[in-house]
Amino acid sequence: MKIPAIRAKIGDWTYYITTLTFQQISENVEKIDDEIYSSELLKDLLQRSITDNYLKIKEYVIKQDEMFFNSLVLAVYDDYPDWISIEMKFDDEEHYNMGLLNFPGNHKIIPVDGQHRVEGIKAALEQNKDLGENRIGAIFIGHKDDVEGKQRTRRLFTTLNRYAKPVSTKDIIALDEDDIVAITTRSLVEDLDHPLFSDKRVIYNEQKAIPDTNKTAFTSIIALYQCNVEIFKQYHKENSLKPKSYKDYLRFRPTDERIEDFQIYLINYWNVLASSFEIFQTYSRTSLDDIPQINIRNRVDGGHLLFRPVGIEPFVQATTIIKNKSEEEYEEIIERLSTVNFTLNQVPWKSIVWNDLEKTMIMGSKTMVKLLLLYMYDDNYLTDNQHRKLREKYASKLNRENEVEIILDEVPRIV
Repeated sequence: MKIPAIRAKIGDWTYYITTLTFQQISENVEKIDDEIYSSELLKDLLQRSITDNYLKIKEYVIKQDEMFFNSLVLAVYDDYPDWISIEMKFDDEEHYNMGLLNFPGNHKIIPVDGQHRVEGIKAALEQNKDLGENRIGAIFIGHKDDVEGKQRTRRLFTTLNRYAKPVSTKDIIALDEDDIVAITTRSLVEDLDHPLFSDKRVIYNEQKAIPDTNKTAFTSIIALYQCNVEIFKQYHKENSLKPKSYKDYLRFRPTDERIEDFQIYLINYWNVLASSFEIFQTYSRTSLDDIPQINIRNRVDGGHLLFRPVGIEPFVQATTIIKNKSEEEYEEIIERLSTVNFTLNQVPWKSIVWNDLEKTMIMGSKTMVKLLLLYMYDDNYLTDNQHRKLREKYASKLNRENEVEIILDEVPRIV
């Protein structure tokens, strides 16, 4: 195997930058085995780190015409390739960092960074040989098969993998052109002039939470996206979309017709919410400067639960669960739920999501909020296990464990 490359140096590493075809990857790159560890236990542990994620990469390679990958980092050992430099002259300067890597044939190549990409590419080629001429960037380093060499390669392996950051939710929302929920969420806040989301009513934060200083926003972009994911999960079921896993579906861009159809479904949900609650009707028609007078969030009674991410997300979850288990439409479900008192210092929210003594929010209460909403709507939507957990946790939050069997009797039910 002879391939053109650029030679470079960083720290005490000399490395070579090139490209390889998928076919070359399949034929020449092996799984890491005893190159980093001698211990069978540690080798097995390393192999287990190759999760089923490579299957998602396989699907990405097969289905996405616009596929693109970061470069692989590959270690060569047993027999190093020869470097044949090619003299380049430019502006009277001589350069010798371009040339050919000549692999003699007894070498072994292992991925130091990109194990899942390698296995995904191999699996894709097994299904479609025509993909073999695609090229991926590759960076070659040398690896010595001794104690010091293994330690050095292990250090590089962990450095490259430890500091690789997954894409943040906010970046997915802002940039993803395949995720139907990200696409429609952007449209909601940017293009449609929706009364709940326009004019800075959705904040673009690093975190999901809304700062105490913000008295005007309905919610955060991350909370809105996660609400829309819950709505999409129900849409996914109703339309029997494939792949069956909604998470897998979000990885590939659907047709424009499907995006438009879900957007209509999504807008309908939020329109129903905006029209069913008196506070949302007021909020929608109030100018941004005057919204603080509505007291959607405050330090006196806490304000309205649905203007907090800890409230709106489980509310959406509860409505989709009810819709999935009944023949009711969102209009009826949300209209009935709008009769609940969502002021935070009232039963059942006080001491569950709102500390009325310190006038602060209680974190980690989303599941409780969802279960309480389902209980208030119709406790038949709770499993026996959920019912038991709700009683126990509610009693515990109120420090009334001795009343666990009757504690929920005081929670108002929707008539």
